[in-house]
Amino acid sequence: MNYLRLKKKKDFSKILRSGKRAFSPTLTVSYLPSDRVRMAVCVGKKYGKSVARNRIKRLLREAFRAESGTISKPCSFLLIPKVAEKYSYAAFRKDIAGILKREKLIETERI
Repeated sequence: MNYLRLKKKKDFSKILRSGKRAFSPTLTVSYLPSDRVRMAVCVGKKYGKSVARNRIKRLLREAFRAESGTISKPCSFLLIPKVAEKYSYAAFRKDIAGILKREKLIETERI
């Protein structure tokens, strides 16, 4: 695992209050520069019952883990999915990679 998990309410509040936000079709990412790469997922009851919410969290954590190796600037991330009928790993991973690239948080490839 290349990142740490955020678990405290004060960390969530700090990121939401003073962090930057980036949007994509499937999720919203709030982030704030920090000393390490840290991540949390925020999925409320409007997303369905616990089984559905836990599946969304697993998909988001795995998609972030797959893309976290390319992050060059350490930040604390808060991932908030948008309500949809179906959620997929491929869509989450594509959107996370797109946001990281758009916000210039990943290493650029050198030729």
